[in-house]
Amino acid sequence: MSAEQTAHVVLIPSYNTGARLFATIAAVRRFGLPVIVVIDGSTDGTGDRLVRMAARDPALLACVLPRNQGKGAAVLHGLHQARSRGFTHAVTMDADGQHSAAHIGALIALSVAHPRAMVLGRPVFDDSAPRIRVFGHRIANFCTGLVTTQGAIGDSLFGFRVYPIRPLIETFARTTAMRRFDFDSEAAIRLYWLGIPPINVATPVRYFRRDQGGVSHFKYLRDNLLLAAMYARLAAALLLNAVARLIRRTGQSWDRQAVTPTGGLNDSRSIPTRHGPARPGYPSRHNAAAGLDEALRRRGPGHDASEGRTSVFPPAGLRSSRRNSDT
Repeated sequence: MSAEQTAHVVLIPSYNTGARLFATIAAVRRFGLPVIVVIDGSTDGTGDRLVRMAARDPALLACVLPRNQGKGAAVLHGLHQARSRGFTHAVTMDADGQHSAAHIGALIALSVAHPRAMVLGRPVFDDSAPRIRVFGHRIANFCTGLVTTQGAIGDSLFGFRVYPIRPLIETFARTTAMRRFDFDSEAAIRLYWLGIPPINVATPVRYFRRDQGGVSHFKYLRDNLLLAAMYARLAAALLLNAVARLIRRTGQSWDRQAVTPTGGLNDSRSIPTRHGPARPGYPSRHNAAAGLDEALRRRGPGHDASEGRTSVFPPAGLRSSRRNSDT
């Protein structure tokens, strides 16, 4: 994919964010960027107002889900809508105004220059950030480093990002998770596993108080347990994958040991391979070439296809006649 082929859209999932949603949309639209907003079963009336707003703005698409499904599910719905309209990359940002619309252009510029990469915002916290939130980000980032590489993903919880749409949709298809608050962390980790390079960009973040219209649906016990379960699940998947690779390498090592340095055949009946244990009395498939001379010696000259194998060398008489015919 070349830089000229990229097309970016801003994707905003929203759940009961009230007036803050429309302030965020206005801030993005001031930069002339197309926007997809997914109302995730909100009950605050924002869905109806958004639909009316989108009717007057052709660059704004309103998607209203009938029930709350979670942030990840809302993002997935928006990704399908974006892809069907020809967009290649999605800029995800929160609906409550925490993320800086003024920095979208810088993220998109990096994405255009590196279309295979995921561009990840790294939050620069100010005095408005609750200490418990800052501490939570640090813990999550440490855990993310355990299943990736420390520092590769600058911040696993910060949702201000640019994703290449196709690999992200494919990542969703590989798991039934990532549909709720665990989306931001698991998406970055799984894309990293797939070889999607991360580019981290420092961007400001602002937390609004309730009297400023700030909205937070983060539940400390529920969502921290969800994150803990996610990291445990991903660590287990990583461990199982490492064990599987070790077993494959061990099987290949056993196969190599089955052939002696002089080309002879060890007793393959007792040597397991990655294709299963060798059948009694037969060399393993990988040792068939090494055991060819032994097999021919046992079966005698001229073994033909009626016995299940075509002779590699012709019978002695035929060899003589061929030599005679050449003279």
